[in-house]
Amino acid sequence: MSDTITMQLGLPVEYQGKTYTSLTFRKLKAKDLVASDLVDGEMRKSITIFASVAGVPMGVIEELDLDDFEKIGEEIRPLMGKLGSRLAGQTADANEAIPTSMR
Repeated sequence: MSDTITMQLGLPVEYQGKTYTSLTFRKLKAKDLVASDLVDGEMRKSITIFASVAGVPMGVIEELDLDDFEKIGEEIRPLMGKLGSRLAGQTADANEAIPTSMR
């Protein structure tokens, strides 16, 4: 298994004057979990972890198309370890609560 995964985004993200067409994620570290403790809400914790392991501001992850956001949760699980995979899985669970018409 590689220590990083690069994902091409289906829809590029514009954030603070920079365009993101792909994101590279590294293996989860304890500091990424600590960063997630600084925010409230399970979805924001997942966003914080994704941003931390990708080395991008949270706003980049918040601006992702929902399809890209869900794909990240699925594709980077091998980098997340058991605890991180459980947190990433909460992203998928939360998305199931979103009405199909809004996805």
